[in-house]
Amino acid sequence: MPLALFILVGCELLGEIIRTTCHLPVPGPVVGMFLLAGALGLRTRLTGTRTPPAPLKPAAETLIANMGLLFVPAGVGLIAQFGLIRQQWLPISVALLGSTILSLGVTGLVMHHLLRRNPPPSISPTAATAQGQAPTPVVPRPDQRPAA
Repeated sequence: MPLALFILVGCELLGEIIRTTCHLPVPGPVVGMFLLAGALGLRTRLTGTRTPPAPLKPAAETLIANMGLLFVPAGVGLIAQFGLIRQQWLPISVALLGSTILSLGVTGLVMHHLLRRNPPPSISPTAATAQGQAPTPVVPRPDQRPAA
């Protein structure tokens, strides 16, 4: 667990260093998150394993289990700035609604293009057998085939 926390904090620190050095308009922890995702993606390509590294899994599960506590500072900030929020409720509401609609639209387009490029199998062999149909063979994609 300490190694995993060191990796997570190290990625956050590296992201903050990159943000400061390159004058990026993105928070350092977000840059660090992309660095960690890139490192995990590179690890998947090199080793072929899609499971997370052993030290990261318990740390991630612990953080996810206690995620509610991580929202307490944001809630306190909202209460502390309630007067400003009351004055600026319309622009805040428009921004929230607009960003939500934009996020849903972009997510839908990305999923549409990803599913068009990589369609899922129509029905699983066990579900086909349960429905009285002959199971169709599932052929793994080239990147999922075991190495010879």
